Amino acid sequence: MTGDLAAAGDVATGMLVAHAIDPKTSAVPAAAVQPLCLNCGTRLAGEFCHRCGQTQHIHRTLASIGHDLLHGVFHFEGKIWRTLPMLFTRPGALTRRYIAGERARFVSPLALFLFSVFLMVATFETVGGPIGGNSSAERKAASLTPARLERDIADTTSKITALDTERAVLAATGQSTARLDIKLNALRDTQRGLQSAKALTQGDFSQPLLNTSVHSGNAVLDERVTHALKEPKLFLYKLQSTAYKFSWALIPISLPFIWLLFAFRRDVGPYDHAIFAIYSLSAMTMGTVVLTILSAIGVPGGLIGTVFVFGPPFHMYRQLKGAYGLGRLGALWRTVALVLSAYLAGLLFFVAILGLIAE
Repeated sequence: MTGDLAAAGDVATGMLVAHAIDPKTSAVPAAAVQPLCLNCGTRLAGEFCHRCGQTQHIHRTLASIGHDLLHGVFHFEGKIWRTLPMLFTRPGALTRRYIAGERARFVSPLALFLFSVFLMVATFETVGGPIGGNSSAERKAASLTPARLERDIADTTSKITALDTERAVLAATGQSTARLDIKLNALRDTQRGLQSAKALTQGDFSQPLLNTSVHSGNAVLDERVTHALKEPKLFLYKLQSTAYKFSWALIPISLPFIWLLFAFRRDVGPYDHAIFAIYSLSAMTMGTVVLTILSAIGVPGGLIGTVFVFGPPFHMYRQLKGAYGLGRLGALWRTVALVLSAYLAGLLFFVAILGLIAE
């Protein structure tokens, strides 16, 4: 329950942070018009100051704090329901329209990216990573003793064996096995989670992976890698927490690669590429969240893996084609180049994060 509340808090925080940096939005209609703006002193001519954007009506009650919270969350939500469908179905049109000046209708790229990162953190904390697994069991690994884990695994295995026997009897007599199938799937998920927890506490994951030094030519990098291989569990924890904090660094890392794809185009510039990159990263992050949730509710892993492999290139193709007005061939070869550059950008990001992880 505590983890779920923390995850919900992460999502709400993400909405508020995104709302704070998003373009100006409507506020509560003024109850009493002020002759001058209380923020900058400009004479008012409507509900908002035309100079700084502050509303005329200023709340000074305790209830106004709750109002600001709800307004920040739900107004952002109202815009996001116009942005998300286009982000996944017409990403090129969304990118082009935002660059062309349609700002008030959609969530800004940076606000959407920040929200998607908060959402991803909250999802991973609640249901685990995109590959699946019983995250609740894994989070308990630090407090579960090896003996307790062995007992739980044995108990779960015996229940699975009993239900398998019962299911075989029902199947042999032509009766429905749907109810038992649901129970078996849940027990197998629990079994996998307990086995993951056992690996975290007893298995190779908590042991040194390599006892020798690494020699890449960079002394600092060698030291970081050697330390990571000696303490992989601690390293992965630091890697995850640091990667969340510096996920924004993927934006400047990606820009040179996108620029190279349009080096001879005079009608597009760095700003266009930045908007493209931020919306694209937001879509990939939210796509990971969706796949994580689908995995947690039991969608077949083969289907999730297929979408995970082929979804990003298809989205890149659609976004390139629509945002830059490309033909099919032009969008296709740039998609291949962009996928390759994405792997390179990810590698550079990993190396940068590795250098930031403190010992």
